[in-house]
Amino acid sequence: MTTVSNRPQLSALNAPEPEHCPGPESNNAGKGEACQTCDNKDICESLPKGPDPDLPLIAERLSGIKHKLLVLSGKGGVGKSTFTSMLCWALSADEDLEIGAMDLDICGPSLPKMLGAAENETIHGSNAGWSPIYVADNLGMMSIQFMLPSKDSAIIWRGSKKSTLIKQFLKDVDWGKLDYLVIDTPPGTTDEHLSVTTYMKEVGIDGALVVTTPQEVALLDVRKEIDFCKKAGIKILGLVENMSGFVCPGCGGESKIFKPTTGGGEKLAQELNLKFLGSVPLDPRIGKCCDSGRCFFDEFPDSPASEAILNVVDALRDEIEGSNQGEPMEY
Repeated sequence: MTTVSNRPQLSALNAPEPEHCPGPESNNAGKGEACQTCDNKDICESLPKGPDPDLPLIAERLSGIKHKLLVLSGKGGVGKSTFTSMLCWALSADEDLEIGAMDLDICGPSLPKMLGAAENETIHGSNAGWSPIYVADNLGMMSIQFMLPSKDSAIIWRGSKKSTLIKQFLKDVDWGKLDYLVIDTPPGTTDEHLSVTTYMKEVGIDGALVVTTPQEVALLDVRKEIDFCKKAGIKILGLVENMSGFVCPGCGGESKIFKPTTGGGEKLAQELNLKFLGSVPLDPRIGKCCDSGRCFFDEFPDSPASEAILNVVDALRDEIEGSNQGEPMEY
């Protein structure tokens, strides 16, 4: 392998798109009403018009990936990244599967820590593209964390720079042949979500796993994320309720912390005709394992949370692959 550089360079763009941006490929780019207050007005007006020429390159790069999955919520603090790490650990427990994890939380990348990547890891490039960082023989990942000068560096970016990096993750990373690419997203329904769904529209996304917690404050934002999926044409594979109870590491007893005042995730799934994949209790040892980058299932296989998460993973795989394809995974 010929090493091109130890740290890929990021191209820089300015301001985020306005709300009613016609898009840089539009014939009206730089000329519309929304463009008049945008710092990128002159840039968009001068760009070549027509379809994004990088979309076929992205489609070619991702052609070896069987299943592509988004982990969404809309609400921060519900455990999206934690659940993404658990999902990746569970899938990679099957040695016959090849798993990739993409961290799209540009301003708050946490997957490298949760999956046990070394703090001094950097991305290497070759003639084939950027190489993922492998945290297990069959689990590779990509995150902006590997491109920062120090682990505490802040990413102070506008929307266009985020979109450029996401395109690089899709177009320039040598993912190879994968069974699953799990994409962790930040809260909200904005730049990162719009970019990844736009860039992947030719290759297709299998669907989204939506994560919530029981209280209505979380469900308010989750409803917006579900509406985003419908408008963006993303299939919702199912909804999981995280932190639905508390598991005492001493006695193993379970109690409720966040009261489901309006019925919680299960009732929301029934209300919106979505598949409810299950409830996962909060075990404080999950946080301990995430802090140390260890697999929770290996450390505490008898925890009710382990059983609940693995049941959710099996239900999710059934939704993606079809309930008649194969037996449930062994962990």
